[in-house]
Amino acid sequence: MKDQLTEAFVSTKAIFRDGGLVIDAPAGARNAALSNRFYFYLMMPAIIVLAAITLYPFFWLIYMSLHTVDLGLADDTWNNLKNWTRLGRDRKFQEGWWLLLKYSSLCMFFEVTLGVMIALILNRSRYEKILVTIFLMPMMMAPVIAGLVWYYMYNSTFGWYHWLMQSLGILGDKSILGSSSTAMIGIVMVDIWQWTPLIILIVLAGLKRVPRDQLEANMVDGAGDIRNFFQVTLPNLYPFLLIAILLRFMDNFRFIDAILVLTGGGPANSTKILPTYLFDVSFSFFKLGRGAAIALTLLAVTIVLGMILVRVFERPSSTRSNSGGT
Repeated sequence: MKDQLTEAFVSTKAIFRDGGLVIDAPAGARNAALSNRFYFYLMMPAIIVLAAITLYPFFWLIYMSLHTVDLGLADDTWNNLKNWTRLGRDRKFQEGWWLLLKYSSLCMFFEVTLGVMIALILNRSRYEKILVTIFLMPMMMAPVIAGLVWYYMYNSTFGWYHWLMQSLGILGDKSILGSSSTAMIGIVMVDIWQWTPLIILIVLAGLKRVPRDQLEANMVDGAGDIRNFFQVTLPNLYPFLLIAILLRFMDNFRFIDAILVLTGGGPANSTKILPTYLFDVSFSFFKLGRGAAIALTLLAVTIVLGMILVRVFERPSSTRSNSGGT
């Protein structure tokens, strides 16, 4: 027993000082770092849940795209890539891509432009907090409810917006949603109304991070407000604009709630963007194999366009940081 105590004291550098026992051991000996395996075990439940709700459906989607999956059939049958080869001959699939790009481009242009302008006006204004709260209210509304609200506002019988546009000579007797030439404008206006506040909120956060010393130094050099915005404010907003654009870009490629409520893809398929066509193929005609192929192409294009957006916004940021370092 005595030898064991002596060995323990030696290993921990135990010494007697002033009649008492003092343990002179390094901090690492008493608080050893936990192994990576321990942290892996802690994350294992979350990893299993994420894999169950993401990886399994993803591989099942690939499986369905290679088979004829029809609720009327008892078994899934291999179809020799017919779901994929048919996409090249599917006119509605091609028109859906064109309408999706048109819809997304219009939404992004007006939402980013209005969002930046309104954020600049609200920044450091006297009633900033109150106005931001008011502007955020449409964003808090469910897309289906927003679609229903605008559906009644567009109504050609009692809709206030229809009456206003008709009084201004913009519209005729038809509702804005009843004509194939104006229906796209109608759903774009709904998206702008509901999601421009998100751009405002993100840009406002970016404006708070713009260095005041850079603005003041540029003003000393004779720069006005417009020049100051393009030379100092806008370059500092690039990371925040990237976040805002990526969020809205992905939402435009996914969410069809308001479109289904407002037009359902009509009239004459003028608003049947690709996600709406995907919904019809999968859940109206129950052609799940074709729907899986369409969904995978949509996913692939979304990833590629997202990477391009990141590259576009990273380049000005890296150029600005390099010039600042030199």
